[in-house]
Amino acid sequence: MPKTDSDKRTAGGLQVAERPGPAPADAQPESLDKVRDILFGSQMRAVDSRLQGLEERLREEHEALRTDFARQVESLDAFIRSEVNTVTERLATESRKRAEDLKSLAAEIKEAIRALERRHVKLEEAATMADAALRDQLLSQSTAAANELAKLGDRLGAELKRSHTELASAKTDRTALASLLTDMAGRLTAPDKAPEKKNGARS
Repeated sequence: MPKTDSDKRTAGGLQVAERPGPAPADAQPESLDKVRDILFGSQMRAVDSRLQGLEERLREEHEALRTDFARQVESLDAFIRSEVNTVTERLATESRKRAEDLKSLAAEIKEAIRALERRHVKLEEAATMADAALRDQLLSQSTAAANELAKLGDRLGAELKRSHTELASAKTDRTALASLLTDMAGRLTAPDKAPEKKNGARS
């Protein structure tokens, strides 16, 4: 007795018909295929449809993931390239700035060295001029001192000569005074001696 639809059981949400009894030995293959198609055709077609839908969805998701991954890779590559270019430009700018700073510093150092050399030359010239001025000043002072000493010598010589002349004059005056006093003394004593001579003549 063939089974009705009510005899069919469900498994996993799919209706599965019970296996039919063993087919008679004289059944033809076409009849078996027909029976199998009648019994399992709708389930197989549903499973095939679901599998095809699943495969299609997996394929779409795979393509979406692949596209998204490619887009992210391109975005990351563009970002990396942009960052690399930015860093390269920044490094180039800093390198140029450092080179300019080094050139400026080298120029400043050279200018400072030249200024120090000029100052050294000026100091040497000033020292030479100071030595010359000092020598001139010492020479002028020595000359002035020699002149003063000469003048002082001349003045002392004149003073000594004048003192000698005064002393000589004073000596001469003393001699004259002595002779004058002697003459006066002689005159004063002369009248006292004259009468004696007269008295003696008279006697």
